[in-house]
Amino acid sequence: MAISAYIFIETTQGKAKTIAREIAQIPGVNTAHTVTGPYDVIAYVEAESIKVLGDFIVSKIQSIAGVLRTLTNVVIDAE
Repeated sequence: MAISAYIFIETTQGKAKTIAREIAQIPGVNTAHTVTGPYDVIAYVEAESIKVLGDFIVSKIQSIAGVLRTLTNVVIDAE
């Protein structure tokens, strides 16, 4: 069963737009937007499993230069 999640991303100052564009190009990312508030970018992603999602976040998102931290919220009501 596929899993969907919103990833809230805090970036270094002035890097949000560049990082959002970079994240949007990664396979598995449906959307990535710069936003206001405590986080700078929100991405909506899909993965095959929770393990794949975790590996994806660490290897693809957190490894991007300028990403300071992430918070992941898994979708539980997808229909």
